[in-house]
Amino acid sequence: MPAEKRKVSSKKLPDAKGKKKRDLNEETGNSDVDAHQKIQDEKNGPSAKYRSTGRRILIRLSTIAVLLVGAHLYFGQGQSVLIPLAKQTETLPAKFIYVKCSEDFEADRAKFPECAPKLCGRGVMDTIVSEKEAKQLVEVAKKGLSYGGSNGGASILDLHSGALSKGDSFINIYQYIEQKNLGNVFSSEDIRLYRKVADKIKVAISARFQIPGQKIYLTHPTFFSRMNSKKAKTLHDEYWHPHVDKKTYETFDYTSLLYLTDYDVDFKGGRFVFIDDKANSTVEPKLGRLSFFTSGSENTHFVEKVTSGTRYAITVSFTCDKKHAIQYPKMGS
Repeated sequence: MPAEKRKVSSKKLPDAKGKKKRDLNEETGNSDVDAHQKIQDEKNGPSAKYRSTGRRILIRLSTIAVLLVGAHLYFGQGQSVLIPLAKQTETLPAKFIYVKCSEDFEADRAKFPECAPKLCGRGVMDTIVSEKEAKQLVEVAKKGLSYGGSNGGASILDLHSGALSKGDSFINIYQYIEQKNLGNVFSSEDIRLYRKVADKIKVAISARFQIPGQKIYLTHPTFFSRMNSKKAKTLHDEYWHPHVDKKTYETFDYTSLLYLTDYDVDFKGGRFVFIDDKANSTVEPKLGRLSFFTSGSENTHFVEKVTSGTRYAITVSFTCDKKHAIQYPKMGS
C-alpha cells in the first residue's frame, strides 16, 4: 500500500519579536518562488516569461511521469512477479506454507468446529501417489474423455455424477454407455484405484490441517480435467479467471489437485497460480504431484492458459458438511 502523505502542520509560529508568521505551509510553499519569477519575467520581457512558464510545466510533467512509473512498478509487481512454490524439476516429500485464514469459514466453524479450518495454508506433496498409480489414472481419464470432449480447451469427466463434457455442453457418460451398449467402460480396477488415491489424499489433508478423518467428506464436484490450447467456446472453457473455490461452491472447505502430466514436458503454460499481495506463487504440475489448500479467499487462484500440449489433472474436493458428501462410483466389471 502506498505510504500515507505526511501532514504538514499549519500551526502559526511566533518569530523572535513575538509576532506570528504566516502559515508554515505558506512559508514552505511556492508563493515566494512565484513572486520572484514574476519579477524576473517582467524584467526579461514576454518571451522570457513564456520560456520560464514552459520550463515549469515541463518539470511538473516530468515529476508526474516519474510518480506514475513508480506507481506502476509498485502496484504491478503483485501480478508480474512469480515465486515458484513447487517446480516441476524438484521432488518434494512435503512442503507447506501457512497463510492467514479468511473470514469465509466463520459459518462453518460454528456448525462444524472439529472440521472447519482453524489453520489455513497451501501445500505440495510429491510422494503420496506413485508414478505407476498416476499413469494408470491418466489412462482412466483418457478412456472416459474419449466418449466426449469439449469444443473448447477444457473438458471434464466426473465419475461420481457421470458428467462428461461433449461439444458445447455435457452428457451423462453412464447413460451414454448404456444407450450405446458399450458394456463396462471402467473396470473394477479403475474404480478401486480411484478410490484408493482419493482416500490417500483425504488422509494427507486431515493430517496437515489437524482434523479428524471421519469429520471430512468427499464432495461435489470432484473430477478429471483435460486442458489444451483450443480457443474457448463457452464460459466452461475459460478456466484462467481468478476465483475462490468456497465462493464458487459454498460447501468446499479443502481443495486438492492431483497432476497427471508434467509441466514443460507434456504441455506449456498451465501452471497453477496463487494470487498474493506482493507476488504470486506458482505450482508447476508434475506427474503424481498433489497440491492442496484451504478453499477460502486466502487461496484465491487461477490456472494459466495452456499454450501447447495437453494437461491432465484430478480435482478432489472435501467438505465438513456430511449432507453434501458424495459416494464413490460403483465398481465395473
